[in-house]
Amino acid sequence: QLQLVESGGELVQPGGSLRLSCAASGFTLDDYAIGWFRQAPGKEREWVSCISSSGGSTYYADSMKGRFTITKDRAKNTVYLQMNSLRPEDTGVYSCAGIEAGCGDVLGSSYGYWGQGTQVTVSS
Repeated sequence: QLQLVESGGELVQPGGSLRLSCAASGFTLDDYAIGWFRQAPGKEREWVSCISSSGGSTYYADSMKGRFTITKDRAKNTVYLQMNSLRPEDTGVYSCAGIEAGCGDVLGSSYGYWGQGTQVTVSS
């Protein structure tokens, strides 16, 4: 069974950091690009970042550049999203998704596999 499981979300103060994990089972991330998306209450899903299947290319939404870093650990078959300088507007459910293609889809409609999401709350 192909599965993605996110973890690492929690309540953090503004300016703080979190590292989210996206662990894959049933398939190897070597064959998939992995994207991170988030959704805040009452808002549409928003693309956050993506890492290519090789791990050699990474992409970020403009508001995340310089604050977020996406990496892939092939040995652990896991993708990480390091989030620094967190802001209240970063609050939302963060989900990872896999696609057997490149990182061009920022809407998420082409991603075939989704995790259940992990809640990130940035608040004092």
